[in-house]
Amino acid sequence: MSVKPTDSWNTCLNTTLEQEDKEIYDIVENEKLRQWSGLELIASENFTSQAVIEANGTALTNKYSEGLPGARYYGGNEFIDELEILCQKRALAAFGLNPEQWGVNVQPYSGSTANFAALTALIQPQDRLMGLDLPSGGHLTHGYQTAKKKISSSSIYFASMPYQVDPTTGLVDYKRLEENAALFRPQLLICGASAYPAEWEYDTMRKVADQHGAYLMCDMAHISGLIAGKEAISPFDFCDIVTTTTHKTLRGPRAGLIFFRRDKGDKLESRVNQAVFPSCQGGPHNNTIAAVAVALKQAASPEFKQYAKQVRANALKLAECLTGYGYKLATGTTVNHLILWDLKPQKLTGSKVERICDMVHITINKNSIAGDKSAVTPGGVRLGTSALTSRSFKEEDFVKVAEFLHRIVQIALDVQEKCGSKLMKDFVAALEGNQEVAQLKKEVVEFARAFPMPGFDATKIKATVTI
Repeated sequence: MSVKPTDSWNTCLNTTLEQEDKEIYDIVENEKLRQWSGLELIASENFTSQAVIEANGTALTNKYSEGLPGARYYGGNEFIDELEILCQKRALAAFGLNPEQWGVNVQPYSGSTANFAALTALIQPQDRLMGLDLPSGGHLTHGYQTAKKKISSSSIYFASMPYQVDPTTGLVDYKRLEENAALFRPQLLICGASAYPAEWEYDTMRKVADQHGAYLMCDMAHISGLIAGKEAISPFDFCDIVTTTTHKTLRGPRAGLIFFRRDKGDKLESRVNQAVFPSCQGGPHNNTIAAVAVALKQAASPEFKQYAKQVRANALKLAECLTGYGYKLATGTTVNHLILWDLKPQKLTGSKVERICDMVHITINKNSIAGDKSAVTPGGVRLGTSALTSRSFKEEDFVKVAEFLHRIVQIALDVQEKCGSKLMKDFVAALEGNQEVAQLKKEVVEFARAFPMPGFDATKIKATVTI
């Protein structure tokens, strides 16, 4: 069959990105070079697979499919239905869930939208919820507010009271949580965090929730890959709703999932599905759902269990090395993929250490430590091992990473002393032309480029910048 020629105004629809938009292509290639040339230690990031990237860039992005499989608002969704059902099955399989007890919505665009949809399904506006306070390692979407301002929609539309960690141990103060819950009487209790290096007492949280007839929700975004890999305790035995992102330890694309109990007789399935669409979202991103399905297939494999085990081993080694240098860690160690490093004993802020790390191509993030007053100049940094483990780093490699981080702190202390000021602008100015920074950058880039790069061939990068 002959195909008609393309109209002149449509020729751009079948050209490569490099041909069609060199500016964007160059940005992509430069970002590839940055990723390959540095040490990625942000705990909420990972390097996804080539297969996930391919699925995320498919023609599935063309299809509108508001609704659920078998009940769409548009025609032509027979293959989209097949895709979404497969993704649902893989999500349940990855976490070993019985489909008679659990269901899952795979449409959320992100973890934050998944969380707000979950809140919409579970409670009414101005109902009471309790989540871990942000300075204690909690997440914005768990009801965060300051003394002067409601920051998150979860505190704007719901009444929120945080629980906290014990500032001495760094562990959740479950006794005080139970006491405060007796006064606040929450209708929803949220467990899960974005910077908590310890395990959760899900049984204790369930007990407290039951004392008030409250729902228990877990946001397992940070540790979902470890749970799938059997390297962290599962929340599914205790919770009514479990949410997660798919791009952290789960190593997929950027999206979210909401798991819900089917066997409680409170119509959670229809409530969650209604909350996702039409309450909080429009049409699902089918290309991303395909990529999530690929990642979930990988997460159910024996190889992924090996990966999860190595993530934890690498984090523990990094923690041991840092404490060996005399540094203080929240909880003193880690049982998962992340480390919360307290720099207050060194009289440094996390923002200063983050700045030097950026200059030498080590990517971290400043992070609040229990008791901090400012999220802009917090007293610590958060480190994670998921991304570098995806680059085949082992324990001995993290010994070298710890050495780099120690050298950065020594540089920061020296610069802070010499500039005679604790102001960030003076600190940055004093870093100009620092030879120790230049030497460390050279060593870091050489070290990083010796490891494989997931998702793309580093030898074929066409960057327009040098690092």
